[in-house]
Amino acid sequence: MIGDPFADVSPWDEPATTLTEEKPVLITAPTAPAGPAPFKIGLTLKAGPDYGSHWMTPAVYGHTAEETATRGVELLTAMKTAGLIDFTAKAAQHVREQDKGGAGAAPKRFENGKVVSAAPSAGGDTGYSCDHGPRNFREGGSWAAYFCGGRGLDKSQQCPPLWRQTDGSFRAK
Repeated sequence: MIGDPFADVSPWDEPATTLTEEKPVLITAPTAPAGPAPFKIGLTLKAGPDYGSHWMTPAVYGHTAEETATRGVELLTAMKTAGLIDFTAKAAQHVREQDKGGAGAAPKRFENGKVVSAAPSAGGDTGYSCDHGPRNFREGGSWAAYFCGGRGLDKSQQCPPLWRQTDGSFRAK
């Protein structure tokens, strides 16, 4: 029950109760360094040695070299544990199986320090050969030609190249 508001007793006349004073507890979150992380490790995970293999290129950042290296290990471990690497390989295989755009494109190979197109063929025989065997197809920008198939021959011993004509056929000049 509430006391009489019209009584001659003042609440200030009552003895003061002693309160225990609690000190506030400050909780501080760790502070992140200001600014961008200056260390970066870029990782390249390549599934195979050929040009058709899929690549994964994750990157990790950190404010110290040790932090960045630790994050790199954590990232690769998590990628493996979560199945991301296997999933990416399956996804890449699916994309390759679905791709119809490169069906007629000549495969690439590395020759004499350059990436060159192999001769386009439907069944392995291009129809372009010389006395030294099947000719080698090469193209560069606005030109394409079939060159003598004799490997290791001196240029004077090689057959003349067959150059692509405006109608798409090939013939020697």
